[in-house]
Amino acid sequence: MATRPVHFFWILDCSYSMELEGKIASLNYAIQEALPEMRSVADDNPSADLLVRVLTFSSTARWLQPTPTPINDFRWQPVQTDGATNLGEALKLVARELEVPPMPVRALKPVLALVSDGQPTDDWRAGLRAVDATPWGRRAVRVAIAIGKDADRAQLKEFLGNPELEPLDADSPKRLAAAIRWASTVALKAASTPLAQADSAEGGYGPYAPPPVAADDDDDEVW
Repeated sequence: MATRPVHFFWILDCSYSMELEGKIASLNYAIQEALPEMRSVADDNPSADLLVRVLTFSSTARWLQPTPTPINDFRWQPVQTDGATNLGEALKLVARELEVPPMPVRALKPVLALVSDGQPTDDWRAGLRAVDATPWGRRAVRVAIAIGKDADRAQLKEFLGNPELEPLDADSPKRLAAAIRWASTVALKAASTPLAQADSAEGGYGPYAPPPVAADDDDDEVW
């Protein structure tokens, strides 16, 4: 049986505030550690071809991994901080990739995983409208991870596009790691399982609980 692609987009805040308290280092470590689990999910879904891309945003938006890369060939490149929080620009770049073409008509739902610790400094709603206006943007499985107490949770919730969903709170390095693992597995399974395509023409999946963090894993460090 022919495989169908599932495109996974990491959309990562790399503004200067992410440098504080080691947030960017924790993000780099968490995504690197999550890759084996992403490969495992892909192996468990032979009908899905998992392709990964990475987009960073600060004073400008840049593709760190611009081409859809098979998960078994994907290698993490550590991100660095620089400037402001131009989320709107980043979402417009994502929107271009969610048009048909370049996205194929016959695909599984893409995953849009947004990670941020602050507030956008440009017209992020214009970017969100651009995503919502695309065929695959409306159907995407969306996950938002709020890093620390200063993250704009209202904006992240609006990005999710479903009033029943909430951003995942990551107020410490270990909670960030748990949220990244969750996005790398549960959300990916929702997109890459063909049965999930029947759940809804809009959005990816129903309400979800925060990813578990064991009591003995609580951090002394809280952002």
